[in-house]
Parts: sequence; C-alpha cells; structure tokens
Amino acid sequence: MTAMSGLLLYMSLAMATLAVSWAAIIIRLADADPIATAFYRMALSVILLAPLSLPGLRQNLRRLSSRSDFKWLVASGIALGLHFAAWITSLKFTSISNSVIIVATQPFFVAAMEAIFLKERISRQAVIGMALAFVGMVVISRSDFDLGRDHLLGDFLALAGALFAAVYLMFGRRIRQTLDNRHYVFPVYLIASMTLLAIAIPFRSPLAGFSGKTWFCFLLLALIPTVVGHTMYNYLLKFIRAHLVAITILGEPIGATILAALIFGEYPGPATYIGGGMILTGIILALLQVKSDLRPVETA
Repeated sequence: MTAMSGLLLYMSLAMATLAVSWAAIIIRLADADPIATAFYRMALSVILLAPLSLPGLRQNLRRLSSRSDFKWLVASGIALGLHFAAWITSLKFTSISNSVIIVATQPFFVAAMEAIFLKERISRQAVIGMALAFVGMVVISRSDFDLGRDHLLGDFLALAGALFAAVYLMFGRRIRQTLDNRHYVFPVYLIASMTLLAIAIPFRSPLAGFSGKTWFCFLLLALIPTVVGHTMYNYLLKFIRAHLVAITILGEPIGATILAALIFGEYPGPATYIGGGMILTGIILALLQVKSDLRPVETA
C-alpha cells in the first residue's frame, strides 16, 4: 500500500483546474443550444474514452458488491448530466465570471453532505479556507445580482449546477473505492449523456445543423475540460476526500475570468481581483492540510 505523493497530487489538481477553466470559454464560442452543447460534450467524451474503457469494463462492473452500488453509479451519472444542463444553460443568461463563480460553490454542498450523511469531521483549516473562498465569491458576484431577471435566472441555474456537481462528487467518491477510474467515468459519462438526451428531446433542443466551428467546439469540450479535467478529478477521488477536490475547483473562476478577458475582452473590475485573491488563499489554506486526507491505495 502506498499513497500518491503530495507533489504529484498538487500538479494533478492544477492541471485539472486549468483544463476545466476552458469550459465556459469554449461553450460561449459554440453556436448551439445549451442542452445540445451539454449532450455532445458528454457523448463525444464517451466516444473518446471507449478504446481505453471498454476492455475489462464488464469484469470491473462485477466488482460492485451490491445492487445499491449500481444505483449509486447511475445516480452519479444522472447528477452529472443535470449539472451540465443547469450550468451550461446559465451561461446563456449571465456573465462567464458570475456563472463559474457561483457554480464553484459546490465544495460547500460537498462538505455539508460529508458532515451530515457520512459523519465526517471537516478540519478547522479547511473550514476557514472554504469560508474565505466563499467571501471571495460574494465580493466578485455581488455587483451582478442587481442586473435584472435574466441574470438572476442565470445565477439560480449556476447554483443548481453547483448542487448537482456536489451530489455527483459524493456518489463518485463511494464508487471510486471499488472501480478504477476509466471503468468508473465511462459508464458515468454514458449515463450523463443519456440523461441530457432525455432532456433535449421533450424540450426540442436542436441536435443537428451545426457549423464546423461548433462541432469543433463540441470536440474541444469533450477533450479538454471533460476527458482531461473531470476525469482527473474523478481519479483523485480515490486519494483525497471529496470536499478537498471540490475546493480546488474554486480555482476555475480565476482561470475562466482571465481567459474571458483575453478572448472576449470581458475585463473584470477591482472586486474580481480582491475576491479572486481570497479564493486562491482559501484554496491554499485547505490544501495545506491535504496530506492528512490522502487515501492509501494499492499500486501494481
């Protein structure tokens, strides 16, 4: 038994955060309905992962000890699909910075679930880090709450996306102790894509007729923030508690805001710089005690 080294953990978390930071930018570049965008993001991810995941999939799924484990697996996929449906739609109504900041509140939901349902103690340092990051998000997003009904709807959808993401991480934490990463993410992404298709059909979301640029954006969404970013976060769930993985996702608003400024000219105001500093400080505080939460795992 050995544990993932601290340096490799930090590098992996940083790489995953950088990858998911591109999601909002690519979604804004794609000229498609939000639900269609979410569906193709997950469906293309399934296709990209199939060559690595299909071999040995059936044997690995047999490792699930009970019917309830299969229910957790299905619930994880449904929660992920609902997360993308809500969050990607929020980008239609509110700014990139506001959307990614609000959806990044997921660690607070995760920490609450761990404390309530798993009776796990959250360290004081992690609580302080989350509180500081929360204040940072309030500082950044406060000025956007008065911009009108559409912005409020976008904010609400982003918050719903955060809740579904927290549920997805919690269910994933349970299953990841049994399944290896590639045999976990493949069925979860497949279930998420089926969930999004089930939403797209009754809402008549157009699933065809896109430009070559939009199809390329769908592919980039599948490859960078999903196959690289989210898959790496799922991998880390076997080594680190879910709320600490979720806290690291708080770095996404910083990356997305910088990219939005460079690509779309959406330059943030002073509040974003102040709040961003608080978020990064909160992440650092939470991760400083990460070694005590590392999970020992078997290695070949």
